[in-house]
Amino acid sequence: MMAALDLALTWRLKDRPDDLGVTTTWWSHAPDLAGATGRGVRVCVLDSGIEPGHPSVGPIQGSYAVEIENGEPIVRETQAKDVCGHGTACAGIIRKIAPECELYSVRVLGPGFAGRGNVFVEGLRWAVEQGFDVINLSLSTTRKQLADELRAVSDDAFFRRSVIVASAHNLPVESYPWRFSSVISVGSHAEEDPALLIYNPRPPVEFFAHGSDVEVAWPGGGRRRCTGNSFATPHVTGLCALVLSGCPRLTTFQVKNALYMYARNVRREP
Repeated sequence: MMAALDLALTWRLKDRPDDLGVTTTWWSHAPDLAGATGRGVRVCVLDSGIEPGHPSVGPIQGSYAVEIENGEPIVRETQAKDVCGHGTACAGIIRKIAPECELYSVRVLGPGFAGRGNVFVEGLRWAVEQGFDVINLSLSTTRKQLADELRAVSDDAFFRRSVIVASAHNLPVESYPWRFSSVISVGSHAEEDPALLIYNPRPPVEFFAHGSDVEVAWPGGGRRRCTGNSFATPHVTGLCALVLSGCPRLTTFQVKNALYMYARNVRREP
């Protein structure tokens, strides 16, 4: 049973981008992102925290952490820091694409990329309740017992116009919340062009972005190269910030459409 499931999952791009051509006639042009900077768009990075003052990240408008109090998760404002580097890497990618967006951090991961399911869910729920325009989730969980709760939170975000951009698992396994239609799901391609976005006509992953040998910010003011869907996801988050800076009242559905039209492999008929 699992073998059949694994073969059905598309979580990263194996084909050539040219093999995924799509033709559309219902919208005559791609979104114009010329001059867009992400200004006015509030982006929340749900991750391991963000290092303050990193030259590739810039200012952070708010830093929070989910802590356990009396056995229950609670979100508190906290001193900005990154406990394992992952969040800083994602934030740097977003900043490069949308330099004038507002960045917020919610720490749900600990050292060694470890995290608790209830902490993850509470962090995401809180971010949605705060009304962030875009929420970057470069993480997922394979715990099926969390699926219903994560689906409910993701659906709530969808109707609140809070765009969740979620990374697919790096392995062909079921994980959440990227599998839900209420979020924008992202896998990685191995092309060198960091601006290349590919729409996937073969579900479940919706888009592929640059995720192979990506130069990212790293704690200590440095940089390193990393590979994975985690680093493709903030490329799409940055694009969402650009789209919303020009059209701030778009719904998640409309943002998905904008990304679809922006994708390099979508051919528009005259």
